[in-house]
Amino acid sequence: MFTGIIQARGKVVQVNRSGQQAKLTVETSLVSDGTFKLGDSIAVNGVCLTVTDLTGTSFSADVMPETILRTNFTQLASGAFVNLEPSLSVGEKLDGHFVLGHVDTTATLVSTQADEDSIRLRFQIGTEYEPYIVEKGSVAINGISLTVVSTSQSTFEVALIPYTLTHTNLSSLKQGDSANIETDILGKYIVNMAKKGLTEKWTQR
Repeated sequence: MFTGIIQARGKVVQVNRSGQQAKLTVETSLVSDGTFKLGDSIAVNGVCLTVTDLTGTSFSADVMPETILRTNFTQLASGAFVNLEPSLSVGEKLDGHFVLGHVDTTATLVSTQADEDSIRLRFQIGTEYEPYIVEKGSVAINGISLTVVSTSQSTFEVALIPYTLTHTNLSSLKQGDSANIETDILGKYIVNMAKKGLTEKWTQR
């Protein structure tokens, strides 16, 4: 479980690919700080991965085919920067929203626009995910908890404050780049129940 509040950026130092799976090695100060240990979960660009190896400055994690299929990890290469968040501990503050690290899909950046001291990013997403993106709702983009400021057919927009631009990798995102998207878990359950007609059955009891 995560909250979408990025703790650090890491640098990809190696990507070993084998068929549809990969082993990712990331260099980060979180290792030398002793933030996590072998077997811990960590969100990498919003993807929940398990730490399988540690050195003095880096960690490694295995990426399975399903993750490769649904995320922008196909584009990851040595030298890329990724957003990192260790898993939530009981008793910690919940500053973002509930993020599971289970990425649904990717969205493509279609435009950027300055808005005083913030930047608005507009993304295009598959139409099947439109019901889960609502104005003023939450969405995780590359693991970052953000608020949806507007929606239109197949697109949505978020606004980034200077702090977010400085401390995450969204500052380097260019038009046409893809980002990992995890929609709000509450919205998923509600839409799923509505599709199955469970809400109507419950009201008839």
